Amino acid sequence: MLIECLKLEGVETIFGYPGGVVLNIYDALYSSDIHHILVRHEQAAVHAADGFARASGKVGVALVTSGPGATNTVTGLATAYMDSIPMVVFSGQVPTGLIGNDAFQEADIVGITRPCTKHNFLVKNAAELPGIIKKAFFLARSGRPGPVLVDLPKDVVVSKAPFKYPEKITMVGYNPTYEGHLGQIKKALKAILAAERPVIYAGGGVILSKAADKLTKFAKALDIPVTMTLMGLGCFPGSHKLSLGMLGMHGTYRANLAVTESDVLIAIGSRFDDRVTGKVDEFAPGAKIIHIDIDPTSISKNVKVDIPIVGDVSAVLDQFLGLMGDVDGKERKKHLAPWHKQVKVWEGEHKMDYGQGKDEIKPQYVVEQLREITGGDCIIATEVGQNQMWAAQYFTLDKPHCWLTSGGLGTMGYGFPAAIGAQAAFPDRVVIDIAGDGSIQMNSQELATVVQYGLPVKIAILNNRFLGMVRQWQELFYGKRYSHTVMDHAPDFVKLAEAYGALGLRAEKPSDVKKVIKQALAHPGPVVMDFWVAREEGVYPMVPAGASISNMLLA
Repeated sequence: MLIECLKLEGVETIFGYPGGVVLNIYDALYSSDIHHILVRHEQAAVHAADGFARASGKVGVALVTSGPGATNTVTGLATAYMDSIPMVVFSGQVPTGLIGNDAFQEADIVGITRPCTKHNFLVKNAAELPGIIKKAFFLARSGRPGPVLVDLPKDVVVSKAPFKYPEKITMVGYNPTYEGHLGQIKKALKAILAAERPVIYAGGGVILSKAADKLTKFAKALDIPVTMTLMGLGCFPGSHKLSLGMLGMHGTYRANLAVTESDVLIAIGSRFDDRVTGKVDEFAPGAKIIHIDIDPTSISKNVKVDIPIVGDVSAVLDQFLGLMGDVDGKERKKHLAPWHKQVKVWEGEHKMDYGQGKDEIKPQYVVEQLREITGGDCIIATEVGQNQMWAAQYFTLDKPHCWLTSGGLGTMGYGFPAAIGAQAAFPDRVVIDIAGDGSIQMNSQELATVVQYGLPVKIAILNNRFLGMVRQWQELFYGKRYSHTVMDHAPDFVKLAEAYGALGLRAEKPSDVKKVIKQALAHPGPVVMDFWVAREEGVYPMVPAGASISNMLLA
């Protein structure tokens, strides 16, 4: 029944790790045409399902056993929950008669994951299994997406019942609003057309609702500059002249100043995260704020909104575009010319630069070369920390679903298994994990997975022998007291790759960088690239904690 439900939901690939109470499921998988990828840790199974979902736009699926197998999924579930990623995780559970008895490998995973799932289910009898699975997938992908957990007791899994899969599901109290209120949309459009300094602030919701093309059309028609959150990168072409790049703590100088000086801020599929806003009282202080989001609880949660529009980003942008037929493009350019001129001034005042010399590799240079050599035609996953921010700043993204990063939770160890999920979804595409030497060690055991399944993931380690982002804070605010951030005893990553059967490459000077990247991309299998970069290089611009986003450290 479980396998048949998955097939009816269009599931072709799942990620998992077997154990005692899910052996019946694994036995059914043995003769199934569903492709199962055996990871080496349950956390990696959930991150891989997450990466699969972000890259493909489908629901990711993971399967684990009870007890520690289930508890090992919590970090992955919390990561997906914070970033609104559609996923269904199946966990094994001890027989219903033993629940609450502290049985072997028992854990209350429903209780544990309640705060970090969109919803979860404990299946109590086999007859209700098909309906629960239908609900799980419906919840995961509808409204504001998110992870759903289905807990499967052993006795339920081994029992039988008549199979009937529901054609559709309705859930009392759950009815997401997709169409925006027309009156609010007209009010917002009037404010946008009257604005002299408008800015679009786009987030991950644009990508989740598959509305990138509509956002691009909207911004171009109205000639409005676009800044993106970390999660929104790729929802608008980063190389377009209207792109301001990323905003926030490590955002571009022009993006942060443009938002601060804006008179109308159009927030689309974003949630005013603290890494974006900085000091809330000084965030876009003179702007009328329009907020489009499918989740009504996100509106005015962190920043007071003047014109709220509850609805799916794609549907609401369709409504806007339908009302914009008589907008004069030439008149818009004339009207906003002084604003674009000012943005150009800010861009000239501080360009993203790092000064690559001949002696040591700058990490930004590695990222730029990855972008140049691939032409941007690849999927980028990141770990968390400096590597993540350098990737966001220097790997210009022009398309959605090509950027996999842990934005809300900031999960070290996310990138490599997420890259595995993306590579499983797209076996013929180039998938690169930009990593730090700290983060990559969180899930480096998954090298066994990519070798076993022939997944040609490329890992680019920006190896500074530090926990780099924490070290940067210690340098700036703790007098260079590098308390427990030095990582001089990291493994030899080339030998580690070879031990697993992958290719390992190292670059120790700038002249090695291009050669290593080209060799890695030419290799048909998984590759670990170990780039020995400048040890104390920092990520700039940087907004100190508690400061406004206009108050940036630039070097």
